[in-house]
Amino acid sequence: MRTHVLAALIACTLCACAPSTPEAPADAKPTAAPPKSAAPVAATPAPAAAAPAREVPEGDCGDQSALPADQRVANTARWTTASEQNNFGFDVFRGDVEKGPFTKLTKEPVLGAGTSDETHKYEYRDDTIDPCKDYWYYVEGISTSGSHEKFTPTFHAPAKVRARGSAPATTPAPKPEATPAQTPPAAAQG
Repeated sequence: MRTHVLAALIACTLCACAPSTPEAPADAKPTAAPPKSAAPVAATPAPAAAAPAREVPEGDCGDQSALPADQRVANTARWTTASEQNNFGFDVFRGDVEKGPFTKLTKEPVLGAGTSDETHKYEYRDDTIDPCKDYWYYVEGISTSGSHEKFTPTFHAPAKVRARGSAPATTPAPKPEATPAQTPPAAAQG
């Protein structure tokens, strides 16, 4: 995504928030200035020791719109850029299956940093989920010239709860945070 993101350090993770906290600002303060680079740098989860699977707790399935926003179970997509060039912002997409179709979730883009040599962290909180369903997400970058390009790979968010009274289920243990300079890009955390 050379046109608007130079050295991109992708660290997409998906977290369960049960109950979740109110939405945080879309862009966090930069933490460190990365070395300049003319080519994208992708990231993948570092190899991890075999971690035990976690049991999926019981909970209520279905529409959560009647609940206050701070009590809804949510998926939060997080990503980081090492630097940006002509970056207007990002749109977040969600699908019910890995191959789509995908629906744009962001009413307004998560604003980018324009052109910057500093690290920027972003997140989007999706509290419109059915906590008993798996979802797939990806983030699309938008340049200041208006062009759109897929910024992250498609990543999976497993169900956060199982229906009350259903058989116990487990999900794989969360993957570790992404580390720089490893390819191909991919990340998901449940």
